[in-house]
Amino acid sequence: MLILGLDPGLNNTGWGLIRISGSALSHVGNGVIKISREKELPEKLSLIYQSLLAIVESYSPNSAAVEEVFLNKNPNSTLKLGQARGISLLVPANYGIPVSEYSTTKIKKSLVGKGHAHKEQVRVMVEHLLPGCIINGYDAADALAVAICHSHYSSSKSILAANLKVNK
Repeated sequence: MLILGLDPGLNNTGWGLIRISGSALSHVGNGVIKISREKELPEKLSLIYQSLLAIVESYSPNSAAVEEVFLNKNPNSTLKLGQARGISLLVPANYGIPVSEYSTTKIKKSLVGKGHAHKEQVRVMVEHLLPGCIINGYDAADALAVAICHSHYSSSKSILAANLKVNK
């Protein structure tokens, strides 16, 4: 199974792809969609959309996961970030790819064991879980962390569902 993890942002949207084979994880790809701060909001959203479309069409993931928005002190910034996040949900959904959402705390806890881990701790754990992976920045590391978190939770859900069917 191929999982696309997304860390949405207006200027930097991280993406990461991992493959699950049994209980083994492997790195497929990662990167950051970088957009100039000078661009207007509609153009930024369009560039995010086009870039994610190209990623989904190139890799055909089976599943996607997106980091939930945290609340900024500035409500306007939160609203704008929410629009980038909406595109991150929309693109895979338009291809019929199931999309899950995870809080930052849940992602960090599933990788590091602490919900308030620092970015560097998350990056080190991603490198440990995906040996040989060259990570293209913190936003890409965060996106890979989202994908890994999803692999943990989706595996657990599958096992529970299978057990429920057997016990009926």
